[in-house]
Amino acid sequence: MKLDTGLMARDLREVPALAKAAEEAGFDAIWTAEAGNDGFLPLVLVAEHTKRIKLGTAIAIAFSKSPMAMAYTAWDLAGMSQGRFILGLGTQVKGHIERRFGVKWEAPVPRLREYIESLRAIFKCWSQGGMRLKYEGKYYNFSLMTPFFTPPHHNYSNIPIYIAGVNKYICRLAGELCDGLHAHPFHSPKYLREFVIPNVELGLAKSGRSRKDFAIASTAFVIAGNNKDEIERSKAAVRQQIAFYASTRTYKVVLDMHGFGAASARLSEKAAKGDWGGMASEITDEMLDIYTVSGSFDEIGAKVRARYEGLLDRVAFYIFYRPGEDDAAWRKLTKQFNAS
Repeated sequence: MKLDTGLMARDLREVPALAKAAEEAGFDAIWTAEAGNDGFLPLVLVAEHTKRIKLGTAIAIAFSKSPMAMAYTAWDLAGMSQGRFILGLGTQVKGHIERRFGVKWEAPVPRLREYIESLRAIFKCWSQGGMRLKYEGKYYNFSLMTPFFTPPHHNYSNIPIYIAGVNKYICRLAGELCDGLHAHPFHSPKYLREFVIPNVELGLAKSGRSRKDFAIASTAFVIAGNNKDEIERSKAAVRQQIAFYASTRTYKVVLDMHGFGAASARLSEKAAKGDWGGMASEITDEMLDIYTVSGSFDEIGAKVRARYEGLLDRVAFYIFYRPGEDDAAWRKLTKQFNAS
């Protein structure tokens, strides 16, 4: 199991120093998200200013862009990073796709299947120097590629694709067509063991692969600190974040796995009223014990490894690494996970 970190730099000028520090601290990969910023622009800087660390999106929103536009960006990042780039994609939800991006929402899993197949067809075309491009589907069709629009050849055309998802159909699609799955941070070991992995394995079987051919990555809700006061402050922030996720119907399956399904409707109602404080009060200490890992920085590495052994191949903490803050603790953690 590898320890990764997220990058949430609002100012692109901060990225080079953050990326260098993350690599020097020993993280195995650095992930960006489309959350208030473009998810790809920081990775250009990460690729330029690092040599070892892997880099990827967790996630980039698929349906806001054509597969062709996505392919050009992914191809350039794969070449610039010399094969360290991982393309992580997600569907988002209907409201954001239609009302924030102005794109029609259509059956997400069949459409995502074609999106991935399209990307593979485009990458294959480019790897062969722009040979004939042909992909025909219900949602996407590609049949034109000329030398002028074919990007320069490089040796990293087999770009790993991860997709993010919660429901069984996305997990199966990931196993069938992708190199990995970004499991949502709002999860539990039971949900991963009894829901995610069995559905991933159904997809893997369909493609003639096994679990060793596939990576499951996630961000873990970690409640950590150097003392009791820091841990309590961390607990309050995590409780609020879990309440936010659990208020969305998409994640009700994670609550249902532990008999907390009734909380979903209450949280949704409070979210609609803007009662953020009331939402946090719905997340009990019992729920925190199930959905989070807590402890001091000295304890947390061993606890995370014990919790996710055999379930995750990559894990990041829902605490962003910041150079100059707890550097010694982070270096100790990366050695625990990434020394081999």
